[in-house]
Amino acid sequence: MMNIYVKVGIAIAIAFSLGSQVMAAEGGNPKKGKHLYKKECKACHSANSEGKELTPMTKTMSQWDRFFTRDMHKAKPAVFEALSEKDLKDIQQFLYDHAADSDQPATCG
Repeated sequence: MMNIYVKVGIAIAIAFSLGSQVMAAEGGNPKKGKHLYKKECKACHSANSEGKELTPMTKTMSQWDRFFTRDMHKAKPAVFEALSEKDLKDIQQFLYDHAADSDQPATCG
């Protein structure tokens, strides 16, 4: 009888472990995203620059998701085309995690 409970417990632990790995693989790395945001985005998106000033708090979480999935930097698509899918995911995760309606809003990158 005890053996069944141990097997079920192990199966549940494995399922949770695999599930968290899958979720982590789908999202980006916000620390890397912050670095990439400073390197790739801030040059054009700060005060008195070519593009309008953007910080993570400029948009809500859903607005950032929409920007990366639908808008895709339509003002200058070449910017997104120059970045890898992984780099874009990392930047998106950083901006999402620190958006205006997030638990950790951030005014600068």
